[in-house]
Amino acid sequence: MDKNSLRERFAKLHAELSAAHRGDPEAHRPLDEILPDIKRLAEHPETLGSGGADSSLPARLERVAVQFEAKHPALAGSVRRIVDLLGEVGI
Repeated sequence: MDKNSLRERFAKLHAELSAAHRGDPEAHRPLDEILPDIKRLAEHPETLGSGGADSSLPARLERVAVQFEAKHPALAGSVRRIVDLLGEVGI
């Protein structure tokens, strides 16, 4: 997958999570912890697979997805798409 495609996909998912962050106070804390990482990946996809990306990010994202599963299924789906994308690039 090319860097522009990665950048676009991370940017779209970051926008979805940011919108949820603004719209739901319950979502703030877990999203506050991961949004900066997702934004960094959207802006600098070249860090993926180069040791520059946070290898704990997929596990942290999965924990957030589990927290959101019952009350915020769409948000949980967005988070899981990021986990899948990270898996596609080897993280």
